[in-house]
Amino acid sequence: MLWRSGVKFGPLSPLSVFFLFVSLLCGSAAAIDRSNDTTDAGKAAAKADVDEDARAAHGRLIRVPLPLTDARRRQVAQAIERAVDMLPDDAERVLVLELTPGKSEAGQGTSISDAMELARMLVGRKLMNVKTVAYIPKTIKGHGVLVAMACDEIVMREDAEIGEAGLDEPADEPIEPWVLNNYRNIADLRRTIPLAVALGMLDPKLEVLKVETEVSVEYVLKQDLDEVKKNRTVQSVETLIPPGEMGHFDGRTARQLRFVKYLAKDREDLARALGLPPGELVDDPSLISDWKPILVRLDGSVDRLTSSSLKKAIQKQLDFGEANLVILQIDSPGGSLDVSIDLANYLANMDQNAVRSVAYVPGEARGEAALVALACHQLVMRPDAVLGGEGRETYDEDTQMDVRQTVSAWPSVEQQNRSWSLIAATLDPQLAVYRYQHKKSGEVQYFCQEELDQQASPDDWQKGPEVTVPDETLVVDGRRAKELGMAWDTADDFTEVKQLYDLDEDPRLVQPGWADKLVEVMASNGVAALLLFIAGVALYAELQLPGIGIGGFVASVAFLLFFWSKFMVNTAEWLEVVLFLGGVCFLLLEIFVLPGFGIFGLGGGLMVIVSLVLASQTFIIPTNSAQLADMRRSLLVVGGAVAGMLCSAIVMRRYLPRAPFLQRMMLEPPDEQELDRQIRRESVVDFQDLMGQEGVATTQLTPSGKATIDDQLLDVIAVGEVIERGTPIVVVEVHGNRVVVQAKQL
Repeated sequence: MLWRSGVKFGPLSPLSVFFLFVSLLCGSAAAIDRSNDTTDAGKAAAKADVDEDARAAHGRLIRVPLPLTDARRRQVAQAIERAVDMLPDDAERVLVLELTPGKSEAGQGTSISDAMELARMLVGRKLMNVKTVAYIPKTIKGHGVLVAMACDEIVMREDAEIGEAGLDEPADEPIEPWVLNNYRNIADLRRTIPLAVALGMLDPKLEVLKVETEVSVEYVLKQDLDEVKKNRTVQSVETLIPPGEMGHFDGRTARQLRFVKYLAKDREDLARALGLPPGELVDDPSLISDWKPILVRLDGSVDRLTSSSLKKAIQKQLDFGEANLVILQIDSPGGSLDVSIDLANYLANMDQNAVRSVAYVPGEARGEAALVALACHQLVMRPDAVLGGEGRETYDEDTQMDVRQTVSAWPSVEQQNRSWSLIAATLDPQLAVYRYQHKKSGEVQYFCQEELDQQASPDDWQKGPEVTVPDETLVVDGRRAKELGMAWDTADDFTEVKQLYDLDEDPRLVQPGWADKLVEVMASNGVAALLLFIAGVALYAELQLPGIGIGGFVASVAFLLFFWSKFMVNTAEWLEVVLFLGGVCFLLLEIFVLPGFGIFGLGGGLMVIVSLVLASQTFIIPTNSAQLADMRRSLLVVGGAVAGMLCSAIVMRRYLPRAPFLQRMMLEPPDEQELDRQIRRESVVDFQDLMGQEGVATTQLTPSGKATIDDQLLDVIAVGEVIERGTPIVVVEVHGNRVVVQAKQL
């Protein structure tokens, strides 16, 4: 009889014994193969496979901003308590503290009291059954080192450093004994970093030695070396931290010295090393405080007005601390690529330590709208909802490359361990994405060739089947999106979405206010064209009226409203304003100062038109079909306003001077006889009407010069002697444009 775990087996045949022997042999070979894996993640995976009775691990990640302040320490302590309460009791519980330096270099500036308070909590009774891990992705110095020492394990990036804890103590003063005792107590409790090394990172006066004995390698202070020699045979002595320096070690060195458990370049590697699902090592703002949810809806096409109002509505809530969970409900067929990328960048760059962005797609998020949905920290879809596929436009290869670069740089993609290849494939039909499996850990990811080349060890990934269809953009439903890791979860309705985030009540619906709606209306193409039309007509009326009056005021207000609305929707900047004002100045210079209509008039008019067109779009030169469509709309708005203004000018010139109330205000055009007379006077070749007219020499005539005749400044030639300036003259001859004068006889 065979007994195993209380289960009774009957007699075994020889064939059964043979198969049992082969199975045990294969299992041993697999275990040996795993044991030969020398990578940190591989070792962790092998350990998990060997222990069949090991419980599934669950973890939480908490960012610890350095330097610690009293307020930050209390926030982190509150987050630790909440995270521990959330971790299930029937699983291995892992708490990761990601130590992240802020604006100060390497995070120094933490007081020893704040560091010690947090360290006491980490070694206290409440966390006795929780494995604490300090993750150091960037160099940390100062008393933040004490927090890392208080954890059960330390994981670092290869190029990050830890040490120089004494930088937060007064320079040129001995380290206080109570500070040394705090480091000594934490080092004795955890033994993550040897006591001598911990003290050597704090006090520059201490020399730390690496001593190899017949038993093991030890780290001791120089003054303790004689005591070691009395008890053990010393084979070699090496100075690890020389006197006058505070010890500091990069990740690779600390790993070799066994101060660091694993090396991990990002959270993905960290999760793999700890045997955790990558999705669990994400920032959770609800650990700091309860969820403050808001709901924002994106319905219909993604255009600039909608995007601008959404961003303003969200940012207003964040600025006033009214939200830390933003749920964006999307039902959109796509829209403008530039606008979608701008909105997606806004969502992707939200600080995950302060706010969580969630996209909920109950219907569809096609084309460009898929970028907005996938830019959020998490995506929830209905099982039958549609994500990706062709949007409103098609894009050339250069535009697709820009999309790839933009998506790959999103912090939300890196921190959530998501494939940017799948996101880009929702818009790029030429992007081939394959399923890859890590040869050592068994992890599954989806890469295009470019993203595969970006991995630390591309050869460690086994290529599988293609998940995209050639010459087609990627389109998936909610179920498939969850399988591919694009969606975090699925929900049949919004009630299930609330259950996913433990929300008891419906989130507060945030909508654009009346001011945003007013801006939206004024920035629309129709109203923008109307404003330009009113400005043009008012400006023409002002030129026909004496002095500066209501026409100039109305034109100024209309142009101000036009540019203000464009500023509010982020299509206009100071370049457009400068071009417009410069063009107006050149036009005025041409009209009132320079004769005729030349380069200043043409250039000024062109500058005004260009400024109005650029104010309605975000680009200068279109590079794709969507931008070409935007430019056509901008030209149509400006062209329609100019055409309407010209028609109105013709009507005003013909009929308004005869109107009862305006005939005294507007200058009536001259009759035909007066017009002929003016033409003759203004002709450059006919001054016959000046014959016999008297005038005054404006300059000295020697014999040529200038004279004022009939209120006209003319070039004249004197007969006989030189005529002095100011002398009365009379016209005696006219030959075309040649006017001959002589001094008037008194």
